[in-house]
Amino acid sequence: MPSPLKLYLAIDCGGTKTAAVLCLSSGDTVARAVTKGSNFTYLGLDVFLESIQATVSSVLTAALQSPTPVALPVDPTTHVDAAGASTPPYTLQAAWLGVSGVDSSATISLLLPRVSTLLSVPIERLIISNDTHLLAAPLRLLLDVETAVVVVAGTGSIVSSFREGPGDALPEALARVGGWGWILGDEGGGFDVGRTAVRALLAQEDSETTGAAVTRGALREKVLKKFGVAEVVELLAAVHASDSTGSLPREKRLSSLCPLVFEAAFEDGDPIAVQVLRDCAHKLAKQISAVLLSPSAKEDHPRKARAESSVLCIGGSLGGIDRYRDLVLTTLMEEGHVFKHVEVVADAAGVGAHALVATWRGK
Repeated sequence: MPSPLKLYLAIDCGGTKTAAVLCLSSGDTVARAVTKGSNFTYLGLDVFLESIQATVSSVLTAALQSPTPVALPVDPTTHVDAAGASTPPYTLQAAWLGVSGVDSSATISLLLPRVSTLLSVPIERLIISNDTHLLAAPLRLLLDVETAVVVVAGTGSIVSSFREGPGDALPEALARVGGWGWILGDEGGGFDVGRTAVRALLAQEDSETTGAAVTRGALREKVLKKFGVAEVVELLAAVHASDSTGSLPREKRLSSLCPLVFEAAFEDGDPIAVQVLRDCAHKLAKQISAVLLSPSAKEDHPRKARAESSVLCIGGSLGGIDRYRDLVLTTLMEEGHVFKHVEVVADAAGVGAHALVATWRGK
């Protein structure tokens, strides 16, 4: 029987999807899997663990080319070699879960022993962090920067800053802004884009009732069609309807509008849609500014980064859209913040898996 595969696992647990990557000690990626979202705050402990179990089973099944789904935790008695010794088909050398909704040491302490048991990974080789930490990996690859500012702009949004950790240690967190979920925050993310768009249409409707001349553009038509209503005022009932009605959950009703807003702005040129994206980009830029030193500051601050000596690492579905990202960067530049590097991290789980290999290979 061949020797067990030595694997390194990273999982990017976002609000919309969960992406898992497995790497060998060589750094080669052997398998990927994508499942539904796994925001810890939204799911709760039991459902979150079930989601992780399903995701890891999927990626291991692909890596091992198993004809049946790999069960977790692995049962070594099902793999017996010619000498009668029980040998599992793989070992997870280290694992890193970057989880949206994990924001406190208490939550991490709650998850560590459970995930350690589920994955059969020792706690000292298991990292559980907020999902922003995965995106800070470029800090280890760039020699001319001291700090990284990480922005996740997907369904939600969060900004965190990091500095290089000592030795082989992963980047050390400095500060964070946002990431408070769709009820309390998520400014500049997909949910906020949808919410801001509906509010803009309602404000336009208010203006029309006072006699102001308004133009009914593409955004209005697209949003009304999406909800299956004829008038803007009917959006209130559609947005606020109980989740038990069988429609999308409330937060997804608004975040699902995000592609329509981008289409109306960048393809149809609807001025309201364009202004919605400018407003949301401005809010996201303000959150980034909050972790940065003022360009005129002469003294350093232990918890703040300087843009000119930092890499800006942007992830999430909105962060990958060039024109939206340009709106954010333009706002920052107007405030005097120009980053040394801007890196779009499209594969956070892949970056995290390679960081694990670099940290734990040979140890």
